[in-house]
Amino acid sequence: MDFNLLHVFLLFSTGIAAGFLNTVAAGGSLLALPMLIFLTSDPTLANGTNRVAIFFQNISAIIGFRRKGVSNFRYGILLAVPAVIGAGIGAKIAIGTDAALFQFILAAVMLIMLGLTLVNPTARLADRIESKSTSSTVLAMIVFFFIGIYGGFIQAGVGLLVITALRLLTGIDLVRTNAIKVLIIFFYTVLALGIFIMEKQVNWTLGVTLAIGNATGAWIGSHWAVEKGDKWIKVVLIVAVLVFATNLMLKPFKLDVQSLLGLG
Repeated sequence: MDFNLLHVFLLFSTGIAAGFLNTVAAGGSLLALPMLIFLTSDPTLANGTNRVAIFFQNISAIIGFRRKGVSNFRYGILLAVPAVIGAGIGAKIAIGTDAALFQFILAAVMLIMLGLTLVNPTARLADRIESKSTSSTVLAMIVFFFIGIYGGFIQAGVGLLVITALRLLTGIDLVRTNAIKVLIIFFYTVLALGIFIMEKQVNWTLGVTLAIGNATGAWIGSHWAVEKGDKWIKVVLIVAVLVFATNLMLKPFKLDVQSLLGLG
């Protein structure tokens, strides 16, 4: 389809919201992928295009952590290897998945990840003692292989999975956990994005627009001190995810929000 300024504006706005949410709370990626599906009417193309923003977002995050002297490159690479292998498998599965089935899976994942984001299981792991024993490291590598499959397949909400796994299995503090998280996601995104590019499943105009929106939202979020922000941000996230998920589930029944908005 042809993209116009309205499409670019909608996606840029979504990118700002996603970047802002990822900075001050969590769950921004639950907004970006559904919007891309609405704009492209092609879940596989949307899935691939979303990786462009993820790629640039994590480059920026890695640079930011290194400038602050927070990094654990060796351990991050150790866990990134199985994640990259898993991501290659996940991306291939995504490309071969029927569009209607993918949309239904995405809707279900969005609702599950919304619940996890609101519950925030990582808050219950604050007192974990750090452990990098051989057994915990091997277990972490196995877990990250499967996280890689998930990330390569759908991406949405993978950050929460990575943080939870690192805190639960290794007990690494939250700051270093986030530094390792962006490193792992960056490396497996390189492979996943490459696969989608080879399959011609990336729209660069929308991908770069989303990436710029994400960066803008992240900058706003990092400079915005809001005392009650967490509450209203969660309300916005809940409403948006429920609307997107409902539409994705009802699409096979021809209830298409795109046509209502004149985007089809």
